[in-house]
Amino acid sequence: MRIKVQFFSYFRDLAGCDGGVEEVPEGASVSVLLARLMARHPRLAAADRCALVAVGVDYAARDRVLADGDEVSLFPPVQGG
Repeated sequence: MRIKVQFFSYFRDLAGCDGGVEEVPEGASVSVLLARLMARHPRLAAADRCALVAVGVDYAARDRVLADGDEVSLFPPVQGG
């Protein structure tokens, strides 16, 4: 399956790019995608525990199963003040 990935804020800095397309096996979860992204962009691992993940416009748990063509966004927690 082809999954479009977007990095926001310092995730973009850690990855060194805005995003791209990642190939994952049929039935892969968000966790599988994140493991592949961290293997490709090792600096992302430093932010793994605080990463918020959205599939489309909805927050997603790491056990969510992805579908071909999904758009996944990674971004840091939002703070207000």
